[in-house]
Amino acid sequence: MVEEYLHRIRHKGLRDRVVSADQAASLIKDGMVLGMSGFTRSGEAKAVPLALAERARREPLKVTLMTGASLGNDLDKILNDAHVTSRRMPFMSDPSLRRSINAGEVMYIDQHLSETVEQLRTGQLPGVDIAIVEAAAITETGGIVPTTSVGNSASFAILADKVIVEINLNQSEQLEGLHDIYIPTYWPVRTPIPVVTPESRAGFPYIPIPPEKIAAIVLSNKLDSSSTVTEPDDGTRAIAGNLTEFLKNEVARGRMPASLHPLQAGIGSIANAVMHGFIDSPFHDLTMYSEVLQDSTFDLMDAGKMVFASGSSITLSEPKYAEVMGRFQDYKRKLVLRPQEISNHPEVVRRLGIIAINTALEFDIYGNVNSTHVMGTNMMNGIGGSGDFARNAYLSVFVTKSIAKDGRISSVVPMVSHVDHTEHDVDILVTEQGLADLRGLAPRERAQLIIRNCVAPEWRDGLQDYFDRAVARGGHTPHLLEEALSWHDRLRRTGTMKPE
Repeated sequence: MVEEYLHRIRHKGLRDRVVSADQAASLIKDGMVLGMSGFTRSGEAKAVPLALAERARREPLKVTLMTGASLGNDLDKILNDAHVTSRRMPFMSDPSLRRSINAGEVMYIDQHLSETVEQLRTGQLPGVDIAIVEAAAITETGGIVPTTSVGNSASFAILADKVIVEINLNQSEQLEGLHDIYIPTYWPVRTPIPVVTPESRAGFPYIPIPPEKIAAIVLSNKLDSSSTVTEPDDGTRAIAGNLTEFLKNEVARGRMPASLHPLQAGIGSIANAVMHGFIDSPFHDLTMYSEVLQDSTFDLMDAGKMVFASGSSITLSEPKYAEVMGRFQDYKRKLVLRPQEISNHPEVVRRLGIIAINTALEFDIYGNVNSTHVMGTNMMNGIGGSGDFARNAYLSVFVTKSIAKDGRISSVVPMVSHVDHTEHDVDILVTEQGLADLRGLAPRERAQLIIRNCVAPEWRDGLQDYFDRAVARGGHTPHLLEEALSWHDRLRRTGTMKPE
């Protein structure tokens, strides 16, 4: 090993465990359960999965793959195309893997992101045979210093029989000290999680494991994939404006301070654009307690609007990544990365009074939200952490544009084709058309408000007609069962929800 890299492995007894990616991948056997680092395209192990895929092209090899969230560098595609992945959880977003899941070739378990390691820890899921974790360094005691994400890496490493560590030489050594690795105590005596503000630190700056569990160390140098965040457009700016006006009114009524409550935002262009809208808002001294820290997080810091952000990963566009890492010491004191079971834990979300802002594929006239399934059957992306936050937040907000596919689809429908978030977990719905505050409203009141405020004009009369005829038939939550999914059926048959 090149001498200049020795300082990355400070436990001298582990330096003789440096091997090639192929040698490390040879430890993985057919049928094993792998727990791999990676959360929303950042901090994933990069060399060993490629070696595993190459090996699978020569010999039959299938594994159950657990991660924190989605993987970058096309790893889900590469592993899927090599027929390595037989079972996948708890989140994915790759088109190739999505096709295999929807074809029934890969068994996919879609989970709330706070739940996976909890079920592992209590034996409700098969145990992890090998954990593969990307690191910036290994400490003198054998502790693993994560890179740009934590996700489920800590518990995978703690629970696994063996650990493979990938030291990424292109990940900044400045990342050390960024992380707060806290693992909840076990039943039957389980103590409260000591996170009382976004800035709280309760654990270690590294993953504490016995050094003898580290079976192999691999050197890698591939960077994280860049996010594909698009610039705000008229629609997302209007959504942000509608939400800003609502929050200004909440502050005026004394329901929250001008610094608001800690913010959470889902991944993706719409959520990122909505967060970006806070730059031009009157709010100040903002904090974030979320999963993914995107471009907008650092834009808000640069604008003097945000003072601290807690997450489980950092996922940035290429120019923003270069900018942030170029002056990382300026940001480091304002950041912390945690395990996802802590960043998403219901106890902490409820305690901190989070304002949760997540994206819907569609929602219906009563406030039920579909965020995962196209036409009720085809998986798009997993539910991710939105459910962890929606049910426990101080305010649960879902945002989407009112139409999709050049106006052929209404994002507001009589009944959603798949329910991820029930009406009981949804407080606020926002489109570019307006905002519906559903708090304290019965189903019939909710429907009228959603139709009036959130629906695109060309779809409003159709939804109002459906609702009026359903009300005439009666019921607490009126529906015409024979027509409830007729809009989706029409889309399936004709390519549009518009009447024939």
